[in-house]
Amino acid sequence: MAKVLIVDDEAAQRGIVSEILKAEGHELWEAVDVARAWTEIEENEPDVVLTDLKMPGKSGMVLVEEISKRPSPPEVVVITAFGSIETAVKAMRLGAYDYLTKPIEREELILVVQRAAEKRALKVEGQRLKRELDRQVGLGLVAECLAMRRVLDVVAKVAASDSTVLIRGESGTGKERIARLIHQQSPRSRNSMQSINCAAFPETLLESELFGYEKGAFTGAQGRKIGIIEAASDSTLFLDEVGDMSLTTQAKVLRVLQEKEIRRLGATKSIAVDVRIIAATNKNLEEEVQKKTFREELFYRLNIIPIFIPPLRERREDIPALVEHFIAQSGRLKTVEPEALKLLSDYDWPGNVRELEAVMERIAVLSPGDRVSVNDLPLELRTRQRPVVDSQWELPEGGINFEEWERNLLAQALQKSHGVIADAARLLGMTYRTFQYRAMKFGLKGH
Repeated sequence: MAKVLIVDDEAAQRGIVSEILKAEGHELWEAVDVARAWTEIEENEPDVVLTDLKMPGKSGMVLVEEISKRPSPPEVVVITAFGSIETAVKAMRLGAYDYLTKPIEREELILVVQRAAEKRALKVEGQRLKRELDRQVGLGLVAECLAMRRVLDVVAKVAASDSTVLIRGESGTGKERIARLIHQQSPRSRNSMQSINCAAFPETLLESELFGYEKGAFTGAQGRKIGIIEAASDSTLFLDEVGDMSLTTQAKVLRVLQEKEIRRLGATKSIAVDVRIIAATNKNLEEEVQKKTFREELFYRLNIIPIFIPPLRERREDIPALVEHFIAQSGRLKTVEPEALKLLSDYDWPGNVRELEAVMERIAVLSPGDRVSVNDLPLELRTRQRPVVDSQWELPEGGINFEEWERNLLAQALQKSHGVIADAARLLGMTYRTFQYRAMKFGLKGH
């Protein structure tokens, strides 16, 4: 129930409202004027303030305006005579949530206070999530660019649910950090998140790591072992590089998602598990489904909430803040000179945030003094220059076949990059998705 402050100079009116709301379980305070109301607000931080507009001294309108200036204001419901609705509307323009007319109807009062309290609760929760997201900058989750702000918006929305999440992006973009952020914001955060890299184990070993085994299940199984899925019950399981699972293991993971149960290797009985799964991959799972190397049903089960983390070259606005963060993290206070910061921002960072973090740690340790200059940067950053294309190229008199020219350019980029779309896109100054779309138009394939 909510904390409610009733502001009215008429004791009888306060008593009626108080009796109704007490019966609903709300916690109540009363004030006879604006001065006393302000004291109660400072001391008790109510969720909802019910205030009459006409009172001796300062009016309820002044209270509405002052409350609206607080960092985390309560919701205000104004009470007015039937003939003063225009005044109540003015109060709403100043920030009041709603108004009630005298004489107050019991059911209407209960409903308006309930809705106001719910709105306040949503605001408080949103502020809590924002503070937590701000704190997560300490994990390197800088979001200056619009794309990353959208990622963190999705994180804030899905964290409280149990929906399965599929995080996609190139290696080094911070997929595990996003997974940990989702877990930390969720009700399951009271238990540790479990994680496993599916590409780090051969098929048979991955199954025993995921599902565990009973004594004697195979040669060398000297005793029972709890698998990581069972260990993650009541918590979150992060499946990194999920696209590298074998089809057999995929089928067993699909069963976990469908039936909410596992069976240890060598066991005859299934065990119920309550686990939220967050998966991540740098592979194009749609293509893997087409090639029959990834189960279509599992893809749809994992892709309930898709999150795409853009590569660092597509979020260059974040680089200065990341540079500052990683230097601060090293414990060595240094200032990056503008020329050096420009080179860092212009570099394509094929290893993404992970590569930038490693480079900044190296620079923080090896650069002398308290300033980072161009000469302190790695050689590959100092010597990297894009070839200059003649911008004065003229269209031949007879014209060209643009589509043929475009196809040829895309094909050459794929050839020079050995079919790696990310590298081919970089050669043409395109984003991964733009290149992929244009290549698909001409039937060109990469990976």
